[in-house]
Amino acid sequence: MLNGCFTALITPMTEEGEVDLEGLGRLVEFQLSQGASGILAVGTTGESPTLDWDEHNRVIEHVVKGVGDKGVSIAGTGSNSTQETMRGTDFAAKVGANAVLLVDPYYNGPSSLEIRREYVEPVARAFPDLEVIPYIIPGRTGTQLLPEDLALLNECCPNVNAVKEATGDFDNMMRIRECCGEEFTILSGDDDKTLAMMKDVQIRAAGVVSVASNIAPGAVERMVELMESGEVEEAEKVEEALRPLFSIVTVKTTESTVFGEVACKARNPLATKTLMRILGMPSGPCRQPVGKMTVSGLEVVLEAARKVLQKNRWVLEPVEEFFGVDIESRLADSNRWEGLTYSEY
Repeated sequence: MLNGCFTALITPMTEEGEVDLEGLGRLVEFQLSQGASGILAVGTTGESPTLDWDEHNRVIEHVVKGVGDKGVSIAGTGSNSTQETMRGTDFAAKVGANAVLLVDPYYNGPSSLEIRREYVEPVARAFPDLEVIPYIIPGRTGTQLLPEDLALLNECCPNVNAVKEATGDFDNMMRIRECCGEEFTILSGDDDKTLAMMKDVQIRAAGVVSVASNIAPGAVERMVELMESGEVEEAEKVEEALRPLFSIVTVKTTESTVFGEVACKARNPLATKTLMRILGMPSGPCRQPVGKMTVSGLEVVLEAARKVLQKNRWVLEPVEEFFGVDIESRLADSNRWEGLTYSEY
């Protein structure tokens, strides 16, 4: 059974926009040093939409080798083409990944029936020794594998025994548990909903595929472990300490233009990569069309990090120790974030 904190690892880039494999290796080492249960390579957080498949495969291979037998290695091989997903999954299997994550096919919009019959089931049957984890995130994909079809998959393919659930819909999560039974694993796809999903007796999530754990893997793993052992109050204290980091997975601001105010949403992984750059962790820029934050968006990120540092320094201390940086000075030095924002909207 998959349980614990599985870090949806960012893919670090050089300033020229190339994949930084050396930096990737350092990030894997950091995750393992902090006790993360496993690592997801090339999920949405790892910028899967803008990596070509050669890059995709290099990152997966690097992560799988780096994790070895010290945790669970999950390869993001989903796409909106079953043939493409088959090829990516075949590579992941050959290099030794323990599991693959299949995001619901985006844009071409297959029905839940089609997702089951024409996408997940063919992959699961072709690779029976791999754990196949559907990833349900309709806010990104515009489509959704429904609980009933997930249960049918679980019946015909024993290696489909877990889901990454990022609908934000607790009724949907409860229905998954109802349809799929007690032994099925539900993993949170939203950091800020993880504890609630684990506490709810009608959901009973087993952990999280986390974005915030790129920066605080030990703390997120600790929160999950405490909840698993029934230490609810202690888990809630850790969640409270992590809440500022959870809040910046997506950053929403209102920006002023000559035509009036507009809403701006900096979506994952932009805010996380921006903070990692400021903290001195391997990160680099995002791939276009994801670009930079607004000045007000960056202030939200900085304020969140400063709050954690001030009230719960222990959450960020492992970054200081592992990467040899002084976080307090970095969060106070405007030179550290020069060029990370647009100068104007």
